[in-house]
Amino acid sequence: MNLFDGLERNARNNPGKTAIIFKDKEYTYGEYNQQVNSIAHALIKFGIKKGDKVSLMMKNSDQFAFVYFAILKAGGVAVPINFRLTSHEARYIIDDSDSVLIFADEDLADIVSGAAGGNEKIQLQVIVGCIKKDNQVLLSEFKSSSIDNPNAGVVETDDAEILYTSGTTGLPKGVVLDHHRILHVGFSAMVRYKMDQHDNLFHIAPLFHSAQLNIYLNTATFLGCTQIIHQEFNAEQTLREIEKYKITLFFGVPTMYNYLLQVQDWEKYDLSSIRLCGYGAAPMPVALLQQVMKMFKTDQFWNMCGLTEGGPGGISLSPEDHKTKLGASGRPNNFFDARVVDENGEDVKPGEVGELIIKGESMMKEYYKKPEETKKALRDGWLHTGDLAQIDEEGFMTLVDRKKDMIISGGENVYSNEVEHTLYKHPDILEAAVIGVPHEVWGETVAAIIVPKDGKKIDHEELQHFCRQQLAGYKIPRVIYEIDELPRNASGKVLKYQLRQQYQEMAVN
Repeated sequence: MNLFDGLERNARNNPGKTAIIFKDKEYTYGEYNQQVNSIAHALIKFGIKKGDKVSLMMKNSDQFAFVYFAILKAGGVAVPINFRLTSHEARYIIDDSDSVLIFADEDLADIVSGAAGGNEKIQLQVIVGCIKKDNQVLLSEFKSSSIDNPNAGVVETDDAEILYTSGTTGLPKGVVLDHHRILHVGFSAMVRYKMDQHDNLFHIAPLFHSAQLNIYLNTATFLGCTQIIHQEFNAEQTLREIEKYKITLFFGVPTMYNYLLQVQDWEKYDLSSIRLCGYGAAPMPVALLQQVMKMFKTDQFWNMCGLTEGGPGGISLSPEDHKTKLGASGRPNNFFDARVVDENGEDVKPGEVGELIIKGESMMKEYYKKPEETKKALRDGWLHTGDLAQIDEEGFMTLVDRKKDMIISGGENVYSNEVEHTLYKHPDILEAAVIGVPHEVWGETVAAIIVPKDGKKIDHEELQHFCRQQLAGYKIPRVIYEIDELPRNASGKVLKYQLRQQYQEMAVN
């Protein structure tokens, strides 16, 4: 099998089924497959052969789906790039991935031109739209008139994607995934979420991100679901279109759910079609989760706790387990195993903190061209995630922090997630992040960076008193900063290294 078998099967067996809706355009599965084939034949004619890397720097759109599957059908390896990157940042990924061709939206033509300029491996820049630079061609000019299924001999063991990590601690690394691994991401999703061809789902999170791409776009196309694609997240429009298109599956990062709750009169929207909500990419504070459950009038929520290196894959908390284990991260997904281990690789006892390690079919093949980094991450068949977690007597795991984010204050370990969950319970706080800042006596002390809700003022002493009711004294934020917006990457994760850089000079005496 390969990743586009499902697209071809659905085009053959159910060609009139609505496949994609983007803005005012609708495509059936027959049309979807033809659009993909036209680009795939153009790639093959251009000279793309099995294993060639092809970058795409595109926002969510119908064309993203067409280009992505065309690269796979031509035998290429898709390299999605975050469209928010600068030319300098994109250049690193284009160079590192050995890409020979790049697709980009017309409003990114200048960025791509700058990123690819001087790279002798890049043979062509294809622009999706109507405006191009002198050294670029338009997708409409590039397409082939052939719309039959090409045959590049693609099999499960062929590489399909190189997904670059978010680079929250340094330069991003290219995670190599083959067709087999991504297919198992889909198989696991089908079992866990009971996905089938009758589901209607949203693509709101960026499609260059592993969760939206591999769990949703690939799986939904394989099954023959109807997919509504949004180019960017707008909270009120999201609620409106859940009602309009009777969305059954919804995935969002915690920030998105938070903004949905800020929509005035959200109660007027009919969200009853939703049968399942997924959340991931960052921890969901329990207080926020309880509010969105009331909003959607369902307890059918999945906590999806994975990472790009896992395909994504890892652990998850089912709707049933939300009833008794609310706040936990979950247990191993289908086709996965997971453990919490100490520095010697031994399983920790319940209640102790160790590193989460996982093993499964969708786990990455390697970091591209980084053998030493690969050896550090993949040891004895286990992927070492860098996440700190606890495990309870029943085998449920709960992430407490990233190794690099743990705060040590006066010899005591402080896990930022625990403090953040407490801050989110405060009625006037919209968002919060916790970091360690230098302290000449304790080494580090806890700092809270908060975003107040519109029109709200936070009394810092009152907030510390609020925290003192629920946290030990050494965990209470001694320093509180207010900002307008937390820095995040495209997957919704807070860029704590940026916060640390910003506030590390403000030592507390």
